Amino acid sequence: MTVQTVHSDKTSPVVSELSKFDARSGSAVERALFNHRRLVVALCLLVTLILGWQATRLQLSASFEKTIPTAHPYIANYLAHQDELRGLGNALRIAVANPKGSLYDAAYLETLRQLSDEIFLLPGVNRQGMKSLWTPSTRWSGVTEEGLEGGPVIPDGFDGSPASLQRLAANIARSGEVGQLVALDGQSSVIFVPLMAKDAQGRPLDYGQLARSLEDLRAKYQRQGVTIHITGFAKIVGDLIEGVQVVLLFFAATVAIAAAMVYGYTRCLRSTALVVVASLVAVVWQLGLLPTLGYSLDPYSMLVPFLVFAIGMSHGAQKMNGIMQDIGRGTHRLVAARYTFRRLFLAGLTALLADAVGFAVLLVIDIPVIRELAIAASLGVAVLIFTNLILLPILLSYTGVDARAAQRSLRDEQADAQGADKHPLWRWLDRFTQRGPALAAVAVAGLLLVVGIVVGSRLSIGDLDPGAPELRADSRYNRDVAFINGAYGASSDVLAVMVKTPDGGCTRLETVQKVDQLEWSLRQLEGVEDTNTLALLNRRVATGLNEGNPKWYDMLPSQDMVNTVTANAPRGLYNDSCNLLTLYVFLRDHKAETLTRVVQHVEAFAKAHDSEDGRFLLAAGSAGIEAATNMAVKDAWRVMLWLVYGAVLLLAFVTFRSWRAVVVAVLPLVVTSFLAEALMVALGMGVKVATLPVIALGVGIGVDYALYILSVMLARLKEGMSLSEAYYRALLFTGKVVMLTGVTLAIGVITWVASPIKFQADMGILLAFMFVWNMVGALVLIPALAHFLLKPQRAEDLVAQAFGQAPLHADRGA
Repeated sequence: MTVQTVHSDKTSPVVSELSKFDARSGSAVERALFNHRRLVVALCLLVTLILGWQATRLQLSASFEKTIPTAHPYIANYLAHQDELRGLGNALRIAVANPKGSLYDAAYLETLRQLSDEIFLLPGVNRQGMKSLWTPSTRWSGVTEEGLEGGPVIPDGFDGSPASLQRLAANIARSGEVGQLVALDGQSSVIFVPLMAKDAQGRPLDYGQLARSLEDLRAKYQRQGVTIHITGFAKIVGDLIEGVQVVLLFFAATVAIAAAMVYGYTRCLRSTALVVVASLVAVVWQLGLLPTLGYSLDPYSMLVPFLVFAIGMSHGAQKMNGIMQDIGRGTHRLVAARYTFRRLFLAGLTALLADAVGFAVLLVIDIPVIRELAIAASLGVAVLIFTNLILLPILLSYTGVDARAAQRSLRDEQADAQGADKHPLWRWLDRFTQRGPALAAVAVAGLLLVVGIVVGSRLSIGDLDPGAPELRADSRYNRDVAFINGAYGASSDVLAVMVKTPDGGCTRLETVQKVDQLEWSLRQLEGVEDTNTLALLNRRVATGLNEGNPKWYDMLPSQDMVNTVTANAPRGLYNDSCNLLTLYVFLRDHKAETLTRVVQHVEAFAKAHDSEDGRFLLAAGSAGIEAATNMAVKDAWRVMLWLVYGAVLLLAFVTFRSWRAVVVAVLPLVVTSFLAEALMVALGMGVKVATLPVIALGVGIGVDYALYILSVMLARLKEGMSLSEAYYRALLFTGKVVMLTGVTLAIGVITWVASPIKFQADMGILLAFMFVWNMVGALVLIPALAHFLLKPQRAEDLVAQAFGQAPLHADRGA
């Protein structure tokens, strides 16, 4: 007999013989796919081969320009004067130290010269802006018996003799470079290396190759008795690129853990292998589409393939579980695949669309690297519709599942049918459908939400620590940062204020006096270590012209004096057209609070003192660019979350057609989001380019759990089941897999804590937290909220529908 029993969802009869199944049943989409299975598999195989070949062309690259918000006014000001502000963007600082003495050593200086020459020839170096003790642009100026004089720091005819070393020491003292190019203790000096976006052949700068070249030079010259310390964006990116192999190892471990956990649950090798393969095929398609569309991976989007795999495992396990249960009841494997496709395709499609939209809203952030991450993630989620919602059920319709595994998947359902007690965990979760426990769960969730909001309100924008937060505190890079900060009395974080004047107006006395006033006030701010301007040079020259008497350390109200000093000043303080002055502000660090304090002070000064003769513009320098980036991130942070939740709300409403069901689905996500922000505060993480997408990604992934559980609950409620029975059926059908994927993925990513890349470790903690809490929210809060918001469909409505009439009660709550 073909129809043996009725499926537990009361909609799908058990069909054991394929000949008795009506292939014309189901939706048009289902018929088009399952009635042409071979064609679908062949097309997917062809696409996999093509995109797999394309994936071999994928490059891992980075670009300084892609990490900054080019439309921000600060960055627009910087880019408008970029050619006149050499070294105030993407640059390296290479400190060369003599551990056995001082820099006034002939052997040390010869090593420094050789290293400087080799760095000068590296691809991508802006050679005109490069500075070291050996470059002609490093000059001294001072007052001698013959008047105001100057020249290169390394004296003409330098031969390393004691006399020439003595002259060098005098020149350095008069150069103003102590604390900049020369260490305060005189034991090291810096090679300052500004970088260009492209090399001499017009190709984008290869940060990986540059970092490897720097490490080769470090190893070569440290054998000559010096120690070398390197800082700068290019070195950070180089270290992240170098860590790709580690990322790949952790990715492989995550895949292995996920496969082992799914197999431990199913004990079916073939279905587990297909779930993993389908998810990996999605990753291959995504990686192949990127170079096809002209994109590449960068260090900040390296984790996107894992997110695609994680989402694929979640959806794939649901499809596998549904097919396995139907086969266990005696249904033919092809029919079981079609039944599962009917039941879960809409929920899966809605969840993936929510994921895709959640990623796509990152496009509102005016930072190219985040926009490319959004595109990469959206592409990955889009291909999951084909690989995990369509290809996987079709493949399982061919292979089926292990018979014993299929029977094992129904143990709880069969035990329930025989009147046995429910599993202790199911009994505990079922309590949340009752008023008392439901009220307690909602109250605890409300309390956690308040705690998350209060603690999360302290979440900072930008970096909270010196150095590179993407790397471990004890990494070589951060040790180099600590060395340079200590040896030079200030960090490499420079904020440059541009003072725009009419052509030839940079020497106007009133303008230079305003610069002097701003400079003096900035020196009083906490976090400002030093400054340098044309006004400061005027003060130093006035002192020098009066035998070094400190009483003359003043900005003299003399236009002739300003003109004389400017004529001999280095071009870094003003440009050739004399329509731009530069005020350098050397900061203690680039923490968010430091940048905010300085920027707000400069903006207030500009508002009070801007005129046609001089406008104070922010900002250039590494710290100025980071301040602009922080502002762009802050502006986009809440907008992004509103858009993510707006998209999820809309898609959930389209799916459920009930505002009550939407509230039940989304509230657990809101609690998780605010708790994740509180966790970021506890971990000392700020919101920046590297961390900004995580909360949005967590919302997109978390909605999957709610949609799968809630869709089954609503279907059972509409059949007239009680809330307890409907929730129990949802647990048996999709809830078990929600628990499986939540725990599996959390275990997989928590292993990232051991990564030497702190960025990856932090993401592992955040993602594990969000996987677990989204799972807990779906299993606990959904039944609790449903108790108050959702009602079973009334019996008379079922009768009315059976006779083709309109329901007697319009509001059923679901």
